[in-house]
Amino acid sequence: MQITKDHIGGLIFLLLSFTYGYYAGQIPLLPGDDFAPFNAQTLPNALTLIGLVLSVGLLVTASRDKADALKLSGYDFSLVAKLLGLVAIFGCALDWLGFFVATVLFLLGGYWLLGERRPKTLLVASLPFAAGIWLILTQLLDIYLAPGRVFSQLFGG
Repeated sequence: MQITKDHIGGLIFLLLSFTYGYYAGQIPLLPGDDFAPFNAQTLPNALTLIGLVLSVGLLVTASRDKADALKLSGYDFSLVAKLLGLVAIFGCALDWLGFFVATVLFLLGGYWLLGERRPKTLLVASLPFAAGIWLILTQLLDIYLAPGRVFSQLFGG
């Protein structure tokens, strides 16, 4: 059997769907919700089922042509590693710097790693996006985002 990118993508998506489904089953239900038509597990279980069906569909319909065989040459794995490192740093920085500052720095770093070097473009691409997401989360969805330990210690709170 010839392994292609579609097979690998389908297998990864299948693994993620199984994992998501497992954790969806761990969501606690309120008393009396066991037989309710809609509860806290309904949407995650539906998403799991959709993911499983789509990933199996991808595996079944994947091309088996030798021209589509998996070739690892031409990929920049060092860039992928740097971006994954940036994501890990972002996760650690959220607690200390807060959502807005950490997101702006994450976007600046990501764009810089991808090759953008003009400061004006970096700022115009990062600041409005981070501000928009922050506004949506805090003002529209009423989600509390902690300001970060640094700002809490500097300005009290």
